[in-house]
Amino acid sequence: MKTIGIDLGTSACKLLLVDEDGRVLNTVTREYPLSFPHPGWSEQDPAHWWRACREGVPELLKGFDAAQVAGIGVGGQMHGLVALDADDRVLRPAILWNDGRTAAQVDYLNNTVGRDKLSAWTGNIAFAGFTAPKLLWMRQQEPDLFARIAKIMLPKDYLVYTLTGVHATDYSDASGMLLLDVAHKRWSPEMLALCGLTEAQMPRLFESWQPVGTLTQAAARALGLPAGVVVCAGAGDNAAAAIGTGTVGEGRCNISLGTSGTVFISSERFRVDPNNALHAFAHADGGYHLMGCMLSAASCNKWWMEDILHDSDYTAAQAEILPEKLGRNHVFYLPYLMGERSPINDTNARAVFLGMTMDTTRADMTQAMLEGVAFALRDSVEVARSLGLAIPRSTLCGGGSRSPLWQTILANVLGIPLDLPATEQGPGYGAALLALVACGRYENVAQVSRSMLQVKRTVEPDPALTGLYNERYAEFRQIYPACKPVFAALAKGAV
Repeated sequence: MKTIGIDLGTSACKLLLVDEDGRVLNTVTREYPLSFPHPGWSEQDPAHWWRACREGVPELLKGFDAAQVAGIGVGGQMHGLVALDADDRVLRPAILWNDGRTAAQVDYLNNTVGRDKLSAWTGNIAFAGFTAPKLLWMRQQEPDLFARIAKIMLPKDYLVYTLTGVHATDYSDASGMLLLDVAHKRWSPEMLALCGLTEAQMPRLFESWQPVGTLTQAAARALGLPAGVVVCAGAGDNAAAAIGTGTVGEGRCNISLGTSGTVFISSERFRVDPNNALHAFAHADGGYHLMGCMLSAASCNKWWMEDILHDSDYTAAQAEILPEKLGRNHVFYLPYLMGERSPINDTNARAVFLGMTMDTTRADMTQAMLEGVAFALRDSVEVARSLGLAIPRSTLCGGGSRSPLWQTILANVLGIPLDLPATEQGPGYGAALLALVACGRYENVAQVSRSMLQVKRTVEPDPALTGLYNERYAEFRQIYPACKPVFAALAKGAV
């Protein structure tokens, strides 16, 4: 038995062929364009997603027996709006997660409708990337097209529809629409009414591992696969990736130190913090998860090294940071180059170096940058801890995780062991594992997820260094509140 995992990313589709023991046999990547028709807008033609699969799957299967493929799972970019008419034709280009046109709609939802109501209805508040603000924008700016909407889809769900002919979504991806009552796993009647929608316009809800259907004859012919191949509901990209890192069950954590930073904490029951500092979403394992997203993580390192210092030798720069300086640096850094999402949710926030003196060195500032990102990730972890979630350890992945120094800093800032996975395959791998459950190879998601995780190394915290970083973190926590009114004034041009 083999399964295909599809990672429907923002700029490319990655396909993986996986055997029943979780080994990756082959991968293929197909890129597609993004469209920016106006400043701050980000759109994509859904036809490009299907073309990438139609061209990529036959290449993926070269040298393999296509008859052994039993299932397909899709993980993908969240929040995007795909609107279909009564004939299932795409009404307009998909509005993507990183589109920024909905500032007025987000303000209306959070400040006129009210954060308390949104949280009670959905477990979350509005962000520019979410689907509901996009629908309000379309209703206001494109009323004729809005009136023709017969079905609302998310990007990966449109691909599932193309494969099966079924309008479906899973709870994890639907959680990011601001249309789902996450706690009760049902469409929110209040949010549907607010957006001018009916439940008939929404896709059917599934758990991520549940079979949605099998390939249509047309899809099977196009891909060179048997028509009986099972397609499961799949998951949003972060939830799918978490399956591949063993992040299932109570208190399991994965930290992704990529261009942006993500703290993903799984939970067996629904939890939401009073300030909605973390996203409260359903998980692909049937439970729930809390997720903190910081907008600038490893990108802070790239900005500091390449744009400011004009230096691409990251290893040499970090070698200048002496072990005895860890936990004792006098310089702080706020990593808010693009504003910030979790947990402060402040688009006005900006990056700051603080505490420089005449004896401050380049190494001190590089260290402060690495520590500032780690402190900001801890901010999200502390919110989860405040809700009673014990987080005894975490996996660590992403490009920044390749830095031994950053590994050490983060383990001691958090005060927990960090497990480094042997391989990182991302959402497509998790989607392939979900397909194995859909096909009956494994009983449940926890079984397949934990059996696949292989740890190449664990970074243990040092109690003495953790103590020093606890003191530094307490000081770091005072900086943003002090700067917040200045950030707001700068945004208004009042300073």
